[in-house]
Amino acid sequence: MIPTILPTYSRAPMSFVKGEGSWLVEADGRRFLDLGAGIAVNALGHAHPALVAALTDQAGALWHTSNLYQIPKQQELADKLTAHTFADTVFFTNSGTESCELAVKMARKYWFDKDQPERTEIITFSGSFHGRSAAGIAAAGSEKMTKGFGPLLPGFVHLEFGDHDALTAAITENTAAILIEPVQGEGGIRPVPDQCLKGLRDLCDEHGILLILDEVQCGVGRTGRLFAHEWAGISPDIMMVAKGIGGGFPLGAVLATEEAASGMTAGTHGSTYGGNPLGCAVGCAVMDVIADRDFLAEVNRKAGLLRQKLEGLIAAHPDVFESVRGSGLMLGIRCRAANTDIVAAGYASEVLTVPAADNVIRLLPALTISDNEIAEAVSRLDAAATAVSAA
Repeated sequence: MIPTILPTYSRAPMSFVKGEGSWLVEADGRRFLDLGAGIAVNALGHAHPALVAALTDQAGALWHTSNLYQIPKQQELADKLTAHTFADTVFFTNSGTESCELAVKMARKYWFDKDQPERTEIITFSGSFHGRSAAGIAAAGSEKMTKGFGPLLPGFVHLEFGDHDALTAAITENTAAILIEPVQGEGGIRPVPDQCLKGLRDLCDEHGILLILDEVQCGVGRTGRLFAHEWAGISPDIMMVAKGIGGGFPLGAVLATEEAASGMTAGTHGSTYGGNPLGCAVGCAVMDVIADRDFLAEVNRKAGLLRQKLEGLIAAHPDVFESVRGSGLMLGIRCRAANTDIVAAGYASEVLTVPAADNVIRLLPALTISDNEIAEAVSRLDAAATAVSAA
């Protein structure tokens, strides 16, 4: 008999009932150190007081009106995002998947309105993940994502990650945009080098095409800058955001320049829940904390501390771990043992990590994790690695 919850996830045998900062409390009372943060969602940890206050205050005032009316908190959050980024305008969604759908529509509508309707192709890269909607799986293109769900949305050109010659050759008169994650998350924490991001921006400018960045997982302070592309000193034309922007509340956004968004006029897109007062109240509170320079400086300091300790961990367990990679507090350990075995051993040591492609475990802790918690996290990972070695 099929479960009452559709069985599309292989869930770990744990039920968490409370969260406190970097900790999750199981129903049986065990305390787990959370290095997954809901897959980079709980950027400020669990039950952050500023987020709890924002949500509680807004819940007592107004939950939902729809986008048929002005929403003051939506305007406030849009103003914060445009003030801190390249963007001139923002559309709010409920998830990264929805942000992908709009980014694709926006790019294609841009060229349609310029009397070049043939320019519909969007170049994407192996190892990418852009959500599980029709556009998202078609953009990623991997068999794991697409098998059984055809016919796929056409118009995506899939290239190998890092193949510069193929990228140059793939641009034609039908190319609308390039879509890429500055740091691949599901693909195994693979950063795009700064010089390559600069090269992508130059290539797009040379050919007059749009650059779309998917910062759903790597954005909102995760790499030590508000958005990961800032390290390369570039700006996209369109950017997908979600996860951390809501700090645990379902919230996403598409940020764009005025030029790139010029085709999106009244009636071209919509969302019943997107930008609702609850989500935007929390998003404002998230931005007030994370956009602060001192906060981001602390993220970078703690990222350096964690990476240093992880290098020691890898050296102590060469049969289990191979190397560490990533940016800021978005780190991946490439494993020699099966990454799923290490994740499972972590459960026994009461530390939570997230598996990814290329036999990687992801470490995506709350940006508020303390130095003592970093030390405790590595200690628990050490215990997990020891257990894997002994198995």
